[in-house]
Amino acid sequence: MTDLLAPPGPDLLVDADADAAGHRAGGTVVAVALDDGHRFSKPTAESIRLIEGWGVEGDAHAGPTVRHRFRVAKDPTAPNLRQVHLIHAELLEDIGHAGHHVVPGGLGENVTTAGLDLLALPEGAVLRLGADAAVRVTGLRNPCAQIDGLSPGLMRRLVRRSADGSVERLAGVMAVVVAGGVVRPGDGIAVELPDGQHEPLRPV
Repeated sequence: MTDLLAPPGPDLLVDADADAAGHRAGGTVVAVALDDGHRFSKPTAESIRLIEGWGVEGDAHAGPTVRHRFRVAKDPTAPNLRQVHLIHAELLEDIGHAGHHVVPGGLGENVTTAGLDLLALPEGAVLRLGADAAVRVTGLRNPCAQIDGLSPGLMRRLVRRSADGSVERLAGVMAVVVAGGVVRPGDGIAVELPDGQHEPLRPV
């Protein structure tokens, strides 16, 4: 499990031991955000409510079938694998060092996390957010060219080629809600890994 955890900072200690229920500590919720319109960035909120099988209450991307306008045009009946978008705050810090000042919610995420390597999670991993809510990770966000409208040159910081020639997508992960509940900044995150062979995340 320790390979899933980012090195703890001075204000965040990550416990790699499982509790009695088999959950492992995985980080903290830094910020939450939602928007009822199809705008690129989302304003942060004091809390969000997750609804099982639906997404974030009041968010434009919530629903059982696809909500992204391009995907709706292709197949409006396709399942919505992008009900909740999560990004690690460490990414915002990294791109900030490169001159791109992006605040939580700026990349359109619903949940900004800290202390957890979201991109290293396998497909099907469950993240328990706070006391009640849980999401199942479905895949990677596939960044689009609109990102450069937020900050010119940002796209190449979020999509790059690794040494072996494969494409790395760094703009967080997508998930579906498997248990409803309220999520607030400061809530803990517990990771549950799927049984069997783990599959790496792919764009969804």
